[in-house]
Amino acid sequence: MTSLSHMDFAHPYFGAFFLLAFGAVVFYGITVLARVVSRSMARLDTEKLKLTIYECGPEVTKQPNKISAHFYLFAVLFILFDVEIIFMFPWAVDFKVLGMFGFVEMILFVIILTIGFVYAWKKGALEWHSIR
Repeated sequence: MTSLSHMDFAHPYFGAFFLLAFGAVVFYGITVLARVVSRSMARLDTEKLKLTIYECGPEVTKQPNKISAHFYLFAVLFILFDVEIIFMFPWAVDFKVLGMFGFVEMILFVIILTIGFVYAWKKGALEWHSIR
């Protein structure tokens, strides 16, 4: 039985962990040092040029949001069906291992997916210029 009176540095990943921790500390130190140096070297006087708009063109005015919620709905449906298709790849790889149980489960999965697709289609969510 070994005693726990000293640290064991013989673990094979100790060096990698030490380098990771050391790198994190060095990165943090350099980031803080860069912030301190940049703040000490920055000019603190406010010029008229500093307060002007950076981009050329007219003065920026706040405009109402004209992005339709239809874009959001379309993106959510795309991600939903894309993720559902991704679930079919592991099933296809292990099709023989899963047997009839896996086949029935995938048929139910596709039926539920089809019901959702038909529902979105009937509501007009897949039409680009029409919102109901």
